Amino acid sequence: MSKPAAANRRIEGLQISWTTVTYRSVLLFILVVACIAAVATYWVLPAASQTAVRVSRETLAGLFQKISRTSGSSGNAAVSRATTGQQAHFTNLDGTVRVKRKDGNNWIAAGYSTPLEKGDVVQTGAEGMAKVIFADGTNYTVKPDSLIVVEENSTNSFSQTKVAVQVTTGTVDLATGTFSQGSKSQVIVAGATADLSPETAASVLNDDNRDQHELVLKRGAAEVTRNGEKLQLAKYEKVSFLAASAQMTREKEIIPPTLTAPANLLPLVANPDGPVEFSWTPVDDARGYHIRLSRNPFFNSLLIDRRVETAATRIPGLEEGNYYWSVRSLDAKGRESVESERDKFTIIPQVHDTSLALSVDQFTQHGHVLEVRGRTEPSARVSINGQEVPVIDSDGGFHFFTSPLPNGNNLITITAQNSRGGITTQSKTIVIQ
Repeated sequence: MSKPAAANRRIEGLQISWTTVTYRSVLLFILVVACIAAVATYWVLPAASQTAVRVSRETLAGLFQKISRTSGSSGNAAVSRATTGQQAHFTNLDGTVRVKRKDGNNWIAAGYSTPLEKGDVVQTGAEGMAKVIFADGTNYTVKPDSLIVVEENSTNSFSQTKVAVQVTTGTVDLATGTFSQGSKSQVIVAGATADLSPETAASVLNDDNRDQHELVLKRGAAEVTRNGEKLQLAKYEKVSFLAASAQMTREKEIIPPTLTAPANLLPLVANPDGPVEFSWTPVDDARGYHIRLSRNPFFNSLLIDRRVETAATRIPGLEEGNYYWSVRSLDAKGRESVESERDKFTIIPQVHDTSLALSVDQFTQHGHVLEVRGRTEPSARVSINGQEVPVIDSDGGFHFFTSPLPNGNNLITITAQNSRGGITTQSKTIVIQ
């Protein structure tokens, strides 16, 4: 903005002059006038000026604080919604097991230090097996000739986990952990998704060549969804379907037995002259049982693989070391149940610990059953011929009824073990006629 310059003129003693001005000059002039007015006001009305300054300062501070809270709240909300990817790890490996990364094209050999992330693929060979554990405690045992994909493995800021695994081909056994409310554990097979409850165990089969797609629930609960259809599964129920079928089929499975002896994780003292007695709970309507015994938890190499008619059998000649065993029930058509729990026992050398007290008071025969009474430390565990004595009295006393014994000489071995690792054994030959 400008005005043409004009010559100075005198009008009644007043000198008026024009000059060229700019916008910047105007703004600077206004600023100077405002400062002068503020200073003048402060000197003329100091109390009012201080009050005005204080109010302005508090207003600006409140405004900035509100903006800060809003920004912080949005940031916290974003954090609460954020999820963090977790890694899964191998806890058992046997045979050929390979891994392919989500962003890679090459297969690498699996190792115990190999982490698994979302999108990774695990493949087992014809004699390979692997056990994988996830952040929420869920574990997958991948059987031979199987392939799985880690679809999801994450935890959010509320400690809620999400685990999802796709069984592309083969067979897996799985068991979920005790995860928190709001968490999810899923297994996907041929387009069907099973939402698994905490503390649930299941077996999954996916075989495209034979068009077999099924999930058997061993314990816990699950909801299976496929093509909009939902089925609730309970213990010992199976859901299956054909690839071309629009619906799934739910049916009740044969119940497996519960293993009783040798007691799980209880050591047995080596006895070269005596067999190890195996027993389990009888199952109603079962026509027989299928027992398997292995030196490794994967059961890919079996020492015993036999069918028996009764809920007990004896196996001689077992050497020192670790053993794993399981049993399936057989119905009238020869169909097998899902596998029982896999129990472990250890045969240890005969070592006598004099610091651990064990006394046998009496043997009382009741037909083919023998009643054994004795005494040991109150906190010790006692087994008789591999069967654990369920109750030890507060004074260490115990009594136990054996399984029916065959005619002839029977070696009865009583073993006590305490928390210090001490082991004491006593043996006696009883004749059953």
